[in-house]
Amino acid sequence: MGVTIGREARSAALARNWWAVSLRGVLGIVFGLIALWRPGAALLSLAIIFAAYLLADGVFAIVMAVRAAERHERWGLLLLEGVLTILMGLLAAAFPAGAVLAFVLITAAWALMTGALLLVAAFSLHASHGRLWLGLGGLASLILGALLAASPFDGAVVLTWWLGAYALAFGIALLILGFRLRERHVA
Repeated sequence: MGVTIGREARSAALARNWWAVSLRGVLGIVFGLIALWRPGAALLSLAIIFAAYLLADGVFAIVMAVRAAERHERWGLLLLEGVLTILMGLLAAAFPAGAVLAFVLITAAWALMTGALLLVAAFSLHASHGRLWLGLGGLASLILGALLAASPFDGAVVLTWWLGAYALAFGIALLILGFRLRERHVA
């Protein structure tokens, strides 16, 4: 009974906010289309937004360090983190293409390392326990890592296309949901 009441309340709340769901859908569609047709612009925009986030996060870390110092608590590492985060934010803002390249190269390194670890783990399994599938997963990670490392700028564009396709599909789903919720909304 309690689950049903909770579900009804959540459904009604969502229906009241159908417009917000629809707006999220529209924004997802717009971002998805931009990412698919202008991946460079989408990448640089994301890098700039990330830079802004780093700057704000660094400022908040410094504020926390100052407040900790006022209370005679440990503050040195918070201050250091804040300063380093602001420096990284400034670098990302000054060199957004470099930030994108760094992200792709880190993703490539991650894929190569996890792929190798998955292959090692696959050989420690019995064949009946899915060795083949774990090995194929490791191989897929190795291939992704190698492709990203070999051509990071092309990899950045492909990652942006994937993100764009996701945002487009997600946005369409939310927009349809928003219209369905609008039909259910009781004013």
